[in-house]
Formats: sequence, structure tokens, C-alpha cells
Amino acid sequence: MKKYFKTVFALAMTATMMFAVAGCGGSSDPSTNEGDGQEQATSGDVLIMGTNAEFPPYEFYEGQDVVGIDVEIAKAVAESMGKELSVEDMAFDSIIPAISAGKVDIGAAGMTVTEERQASVDFTDTYVKASQVIMIKADNTEIAGADDVEGKVIGVQLGTTGDLYASDVTDSVERYNKGFEAVQALSQGKIDAVIIDDQVAKALAADNEDVKVLDEPFTEEEYAIAVKKGNTELVEQINEALAELKESGKLQEIVDKYITAE
Repeated sequence: MKKYFKTVFALAMTATMMFAVAGCGGSSDPSTNEGDGQEQATSGDVLIMGTNAEFPPYEFYEGQDVVGIDVEIAKAVAESMGKELSVEDMAFDSIIPAISAGKVDIGAAGMTVTEERQASVDFTDTYVKASQVIMIKADNTEIAGADDVEGKVIGVQLGTTGDLYASDVTDSVERYNKGFEAVQALSQGKIDAVIIDDQVAKALAADNEDVKVLDEPFTEEEYAIAVKKGNTELVEQINEALAELKESGKLQEIVDKYITAE
């Protein structure tokens, strides 16, 4: 009987030692531990970009893929850092909360640097200068400039700088989740004007003969990449990559690919 128990005990110890060795091997080699491997890929090899793919030509869908100026710039930045880019599409006003919560690494969505946003996130150097413009119905003869929209019903995309600026000139602001929804409302006569990014306005107007874009800019602004507050290392890495893209002319090539001179 004692011999039987000794045999069982020896077999149990052998199995335990084999399990322990296998366990050590799994923890030292990420490729054998699926959980650790995934965590390493997310934090080390992938740059996650939060965006709102309703903002052509900066970000929009082409088939199943999100493409545009911001996406290509972010890809070039990621490559410079030795990473791959992963794009997460979400509502525009969810991007900064997602950055703060660590769900995405950066926010690139035609995002203007404002004091309000700087309270929540840090920004890189500017990569594009843009402006907000006014869209009206093609047959509108009452609105010719910024002074004429005061007190009017203005449509904007929720959370954008157009949203912020519209509130300065009227109490009647209609907010939409997507820019093209605001333009649809304008075309249907539900609102008097839309305040939106100039290049987005041109793209939307090109698809809708019922609306037009006023020549006079409503505001001038600058776009930058948003990063989690206090992550100075990532800001510096992106700034270095952006500087290289500007110096090489690659950044301008990306912009020119989507925005043709008129």
C-alpha cells in the first residue's frame, strides 16, 4: 500500500513539475500566451486613431475602409514610429473622451485646437490650416456673409467648432450627428444656413445642387492631432514625424491628393 501511494505521489509531482515548466515557458514567450500577445500588440505595435468618418475629405468611407487626409497622415506618422495604424470610427464628440479613457491613442478628425479642448487633451503641432464657412440654399439672396446669419437658424455637426461658433451668433442652433445631415436639412428648407469646414462644405456642395458655399470665411483655424493629457512622449514623437513629413513634402502630397487647387 505504501508503495502504491509513493508511486501515485511521484506521478503527481512529475505532472506538477511539467505543468510548472509549461507555465514558465508560456509567460516568457508572448507568442504562446494569446492574452499577453494581444496586449503587447495593442500597446506596442499599433497606434489607435479615433476619428469620425463623416468629414470628407479628411475622413470618410470608401467601401469598407476609412480613408482621407487625416487617415493617410496618421498612417505616415505611425510608420515613422514603427507602428501600424488602427482606425476607430465614432461620433465626433466621443473622440476626446475616448482619448482620455485610453481607448484610443490619438484623435485625428479635422480637429481644431481650442482652449476648451486643451483642458482635456494635449495637441501636436498644426498640420493643416483650414476655415469654417457658411453654406446656404443656392437661391438664397438674404445671406451674403457672416453678419447676415445673426439670429438665423443654423445647422452644425455636433461637437465641432462650427457648433461652437454658431452659438456666438444665434440662439437657434440645430445640431446633427453628421455634416451631410445638416446639409440635407438646409436643402429641405428646415434651416437657414450651415457652418462647417471649408473643404467639407465644398465636397458636400458638389453632391447637392440646391446649396452653395459663401466665399467669405466665417473663421480661420488650425488642425492638430489630439493626445491624452500629459503624454508628452507621444506628442514629441508625432511632432517629429510631422516635421519630417512637412520637410519631405509628403504631407503636402497627401493634402493635394484630396484637395485640388481651384
